[in-house]
Amino acid sequence: MREKRQYHQIASHHANHMIHTLLHGCRITFLVTVLPLLAVGISPTVAAAETVKVATYEGVINPVTAEYFESVLEEAVESNAHLLVFQLDTPGGLDTSMRLIIKEINASPVPVVVFVFPNGGRAASAGVFITMAAHVAAMSPGTNIGAAHPVAMGGGEMDKVMMAKVENDAVAYIKSIAEKHGRNAKWAEDAVRKSVSVTEKEALELGVIDFVAADLNELLAAIDGREVETATGKVVLKTKDAHIQHIPMTWRFEFLKVLSDPNIAYILMTIGTIGIIAELYSPGMILPGVVGAVSLILAFYSFQTLPINYAGLLLMMLGVVLLILEMQMFSYGLLSIGGIAAMTLGSVMLMSGGAEFQQVSLSVIFPVVLVFAGFIMLITGLAVKSFRRRPVTGAEALVGMTALAKTDLNLE
Repeated sequence: MREKRQYHQIASHHANHMIHTLLHGCRITFLVTVLPLLAVGISPTVAAAETVKVATYEGVINPVTAEYFESVLEEAVESNAHLLVFQLDTPGGLDTSMRLIIKEINASPVPVVVFVFPNGGRAASAGVFITMAAHVAAMSPGTNIGAAHPVAMGGGEMDKVMMAKVENDAVAYIKSIAEKHGRNAKWAEDAVRKSVSVTEKEALELGVIDFVAADLNELLAAIDGREVETATGKVVLKTKDAHIQHIPMTWRFEFLKVLSDPNIAYILMTIGTIGIIAELYSPGMILPGVVGAVSLILAFYSFQTLPINYAGLLLMMLGVVLLILEMQMFSYGLLSIGGIAAMTLGSVMLMSGGAEFQQVSLSVIFPVVLVFAGFIMLITGLAVKSFRRRPVTGAEALVGMTALAKTDLNLE
């Protein structure tokens, strides 16, 4: 009986020891596996790097620019980007396109940084408005901003009353933009009224812009932690270690941008006119007519982005008509001379109302007019040669020929 009691005590001791060992092992397992997982769950989450979209535009502000900016901003919003950096280098452009871009910035939930870049770039005229309308305005070394006085479009000079209206409207607009973002409204007014322009260092000292940065990485490091007000509320920029994604300009926008060049528009119009004339001279060739029609359509698209002087356009049309008449009337060169003169004057006047970058270059006008005149003279020469050539078919070909009559001729 005593031995049996001792046996139960020993067995109980072993069982307790095994249970203790098992519980100890479970505690170790819990500490090693579960607690780290809980610690990860309750510890602050390490935030992923924010995405910054970057788009670049160099050239005149026009409808193509506005559409391009709208597309890149839409991509930034749809991809939930933290920021859009718009690298800009422009001599200015159209007021309507500029205002569309600024409206997009004002309505954007994504902060927009306008960065005047690269070295040697500028934000002139319409570019001043766009830069000052950004949530963050920055410039790189060696750039300048200013000269925002309105310029009459479409040729001629505006009268004093109309110019005063346009100028005052532009002043009120740029002052409201500057005041909204806490920038120098007085300088903004002078940029419109007096066409003042400053370097990047002067712009920073005057409170026209917020930062000067050598490149994109330096800019993102500088604006990190800055608070901006967007259409949906305040946003604190987290850009120090941001993931940068560049948005390349698509071939469509590249093509439309090329079409917006006044020299290209002028050449397209000339090619179109030559093609149509060639088709009229020799109906059924098809190719010249197709090329001419397509070229004219592209030229007319370009004209909507440019300040067209309609007096110049009418002179060019008169010149074309005179040159076509030369093929029909044979004025011994008088109509050709008048047509060439009208085309040359019309070409010079065609886009003379805009800024220098919106005008057709004289180095383009004279070669194009000479080529066009040479083509008309070639067509005229062929027409004269064809007119003087003896007919080889039809009743006209029998005139003056000798023939043998096989029957009596009744001449009465």
